Amino acid sequence: MQIGPFKLPNPIALAPMAGVTDRPFRQLCRELGAGYVVTEMVTSNPQLRHTRKSTWRSNFDGEPAPLAVQIVGSEPERLAEAASYNVSLGAQIIDINMGCPAKKVCGKLGGSALLSDIVLVENILKAVVASVDVPVTLKIRTGPDTANRNGVEVAKIAESCGISALAVHGRTRADRFRGQAEYETIRSICHDISIPVFANGDVTTAPQAREVLDYTGAQGLMIGRGAQGNPWIFRELSHYLRSGEILPPPKAQEIHTVMRVHLQRLHDFYGETHGVRVARKHIGWYLKGRPDSKQILYDLMRVPTAKAQFQLLEKHFLNQPKLAA
Repeated sequence: MQIGPFKLPNPIALAPMAGVTDRPFRQLCRELGAGYVVTEMVTSNPQLRHTRKSTWRSNFDGEPAPLAVQIVGSEPERLAEAASYNVSLGAQIIDINMGCPAKKVCGKLGGSALLSDIVLVENILKAVVASVDVPVTLKIRTGPDTANRNGVEVAKIAESCGISALAVHGRTRADRFRGQAEYETIRSICHDISIPVFANGDVTTAPQAREVLDYTGAQGLMIGRGAQGNPWIFRELSHYLRSGEILPPPKAQEIHTVMRVHLQRLHDFYGETHGVRVARKHIGWYLKGRPDSKQILYDLMRVPTAKAQFQLLEKHFLNQPKLAA
């Protein structure tokens, strides 16, 4: 799969997720097999550019190519300026967010709320593509609601405006994350346009990945919630697509090792106080469904220091013989 001049090592991408796909998580997913990653969305509002949150989200230090930065907003001129600004910081691909269903984003007519205004969609795409000399990609949903799945129309506009690749989440804005993702719209999009398409939504197993690619005709898959607490999904899917073989899940020792690495990077990136807080949600995802995890999760959500987090994890993995399998 190729985006502009960048040939991806495999077609399995990490979806941009606000509050999740920070630099430590992107780095970890790359190491475990993700062929492509996109940053958390960064605002197009220049007045918010230097807030603490924006500074974290715009920290790309040491990340390998291609560096894809997602921008969010609703005004063509501001989005174009934001694209140019992020390219000046090192972005090699600009991704436009028209897929987020969050109220605080849609309430400002950003994210998937834009899908209700086709004229504005086209104006934004034209402005951003014209503002930079790097590939511009787009992430969308299938439409505003199930009565108005206009994903095919948006996809055709995107291609005509010079968008280099498209990611499509198989739900409407109104669906948010309820119900099951549908792939029929993604299939129609892939049939009607020639630019690369990532299918997104509910892919959690290797056989399912193969089925979705075969059914939709998409060139790639974008994994979001399936990667939370499970960064190994990228190596599992890419291996299966290459060989048809299902890799065994990671053993407890590897889970512990990866958790330690991830937590240390979070503490280093955010500083200990905030890093401990951010680490809690990842710990919850990693240990969800693991044997005898209820008490350790309760304790880990309350300890205030990095040292205490590591000590509790060490005790949990060392003192649970059945986790060693």
